[in-house]
Amino acid sequence: MIVDDQQAAVAFLLDPASYAAAGPVEAIETHISRIFLTGERAYKMKRAVKLPYVDFSTPALRLAACEKEVELNSRTAPGLYLGVCRITREADGKLAFDGAGQMVDAAIEMVRFDQSRLLDRMATNGELTPALMTAVARMIVGYHRAAPTVHDGSGSSNIAGVLDINEAGFATSHVFTEAEVKALADAFRTALARHSGLLDRREAAGKIRRCHGDLHLRNICLFDGEPRLFDCIEFNDQIASIDVLYDLSFLLMDLWHRGFPQLANLVMNRYLDEADDEDGFALLPFFMAVRAAVRAHVTATQVEEGSADSDKLIAQARSYFELARAFLQQTSPRLVAVGGLSGSGKTTVAEALAAQVGAPPGARIVESDRIRKAMHGVPAETRLPDRAYRPEVSDRVYHEMAWRAGLILSEGASVVADAVFDRPADRERIEKAARDRGITFSGFWLEADPLVLWQRVSERKGGPSDATIDILSRQLQRNATQVGWRKINADRKLVDIVAELKGFSESDTSKTLRTAS
Repeated sequence: MIVDDQQAAVAFLLDPASYAAAGPVEAIETHISRIFLTGERAYKMKRAVKLPYVDFSTPALRLAACEKEVELNSRTAPGLYLGVCRITREADGKLAFDGAGQMVDAAIEMVRFDQSRLLDRMATNGELTPALMTAVARMIVGYHRAAPTVHDGSGSSNIAGVLDINEAGFATSHVFTEAEVKALADAFRTALARHSGLLDRREAAGKIRRCHGDLHLRNICLFDGEPRLFDCIEFNDQIASIDVLYDLSFLLMDLWHRGFPQLANLVMNRYLDEADDEDGFALLPFFMAVRAAVRAHVTATQVEEGSADSDKLIAQARSYFELARAFLQQTSPRLVAVGGLSGSGKTTVAEALAAQVGAPPGARIVESDRIRKAMHGVPAETRLPDRAYRPEVSDRVYHEMAWRAGLILSEGASVVADAVFDRPADRERIEKAARDRGITFSGFWLEADPLVLWQRVSERKGGPSDATIDILSRQLQRNATQVGWRKINADRKLVDIVAELKGFSESDTSKTLRTAS
């Protein structure tokens, strides 16, 4: 009867007459929901499913989930969610919205927005830009800061619960063999044991919060011109009460899986710049692996439901499964320093290189300009007065860079350091951060003709750098020709510079490993 009632409700929501609509109703299905698009409205209903992590098996449960979804998502996407409609069976046997009869189902009423403004559609169309993803990262930081802290067990037990759900999810399908699933589960448990201390410290520090829980590209849209989160996990508080970086990791994994590693690296770096959450950075490859496994078993579950696209879904499930295995591979940490005078392109090079250094989502960029702005309590784009660049202030900046790099390296993650580095003491300080920890260091000095530097600095607009022609002139007068780092011609295409740096840094790592052995 439950299935029959829901089938009747689906037919009702598909019927244009239910809304007095002139045109056909467009339907979209996910593994636990159905969305119906008509005119300027969208209606979302919960599918009558009961899975290890969600129970929508009765109309009452579906109604409660709808009401909670509206409550939670109205905070992150104000104006998008309009309310909950009860679907009732009237005395004549026909269904109606909010009638006097018995409720057979429920649906959320939403403002219908342009589907091309979903970030997953924008990714497919090549419309994701660094500026947009920077705005997304900052929006997520604000959301996480306001999210309520949850203290309900240790950080390691919190993630262990997620692994339990994943293993139960894999058991509901036959896409993967028992041996494959067991091997992956064993790898996850080994990684969990390795990270348990850090996870527990983060829980004690209040890093577990009531988060979005399903934070991937399809659940972010441009609404009223701003990036907004919607469609959070409302049906299972355990799934959504998680480490804030585990919440972020779904977006990072999604970008990586879709072939946007540089954007994943950028989102991670901009998030950490704003959130000041360096200590958890080393957990991101593990968190991304867990997220990939979530997508693998959820997609595999859809195959079991007899979808017409089963071959496509199997391929997708397998791609996520293999990605999870790849993310779990341990990678030796590295420190790469990129120096050069203003206008040499070091920040552009560092940002392009970082995604290719270390484990996904790539290296943490420790950038002098952003650290200087943070020390003065202003956004990265705010121009600072000349006194912010006095030698004693710069000393503090470079000390902070070395300290942050050392913290990250000590946790087993990689760093790309981006600064002028024209003073010997500054270069020695950053090299020491790697040397003291027995970690591979690669130092690069970008060189370009002074006329090229002058042109680049004079034409620069926006960004965290405050460099002017006067600052460049003083740098040139100091004459940094004795820099012992590997010299790189910076007056070339970016792709060629990055390829050269990547090759040299990997060679340095190989030499370090041979020496250690």
